[in-house]
Amino acid sequence: MSNTKILLVEDDAGFGPLLRDFLIMHEYDVTLCRNGQEGWNAFQQESFELCILDVMMPIKDGFTLAEEIKQANPAMPVIFLTAKTLKEDLVKGYRIGADDYITKPFDSEILLLKIQAILKRGQETAPEKKQHYTIGNYTYRSDLRELTGANGSVQTLSPKEGDLLEMLCQYEGRVMPRSRALKEIWKNDDYFTGRSMDVYITKLRKYLAEDPRIEIRNIHSEGFIMQVKEA
Repeated sequence: MSNTKILLVEDDAGFGPLLRDFLIMHEYDVTLCRNGQEGWNAFQQESFELCILDVMMPIKDGFTLAEEIKQANPAMPVIFLTAKTLKEDLVKGYRIGADDYITKPFDSEILLLKIQAILKRGQETAPEKKQHYTIGNYTYRSDLRELTGANGSVQTLSPKEGDLLEMLCQYEGRVMPRSRALKEIWKNDDYFTGRSMDVYITKLRKYLAEDPRIEIRNIHSEGFIMQVKEA
């Protein structure tokens, strides 16, 4: 993780430098800003791989800054730091697109592990896309979003159904990361989009039901895996 650039926006004059120095000690390249406006200016001028934002800040709060960052770069990972534990604040943060939400005070070692997990997830690359996929007795043509059964029946999928099926095909036999699917297809990774994806998974299972060898399984907290069992 050496040289990974992190934007840290924290207005506490004592805590901010301590956290910055702790992260630098673990070989991260950290830019510390004291309020949301300074953070936004820094984000526009430099390239970062992760943003750690305090929620309660002067001039511009962390939620507002995160919204601006996500509008500029929807894939930018964001961790919120907060002393507040209200459900409304947690929901608001995740709706904006937070990757994690850490309540002060916290164990700095836990923060390190969370940073490493988020960065590792972001480095994963999806397999190459194709125009045609074979799924048991089905074929799927991604450019037309057409799913053809063994009897020749054709089902035209919606854009999200098609994108989700294509991603499952790309990861066939492996776990399709839940967070990657949500961010690439729904452009957001929160509770509500997660429930929406579950509905689409159910639809795809129905579309593929004529071939009993095809299975789409939920891997708890990780994602989904599509497998075609041997006859």
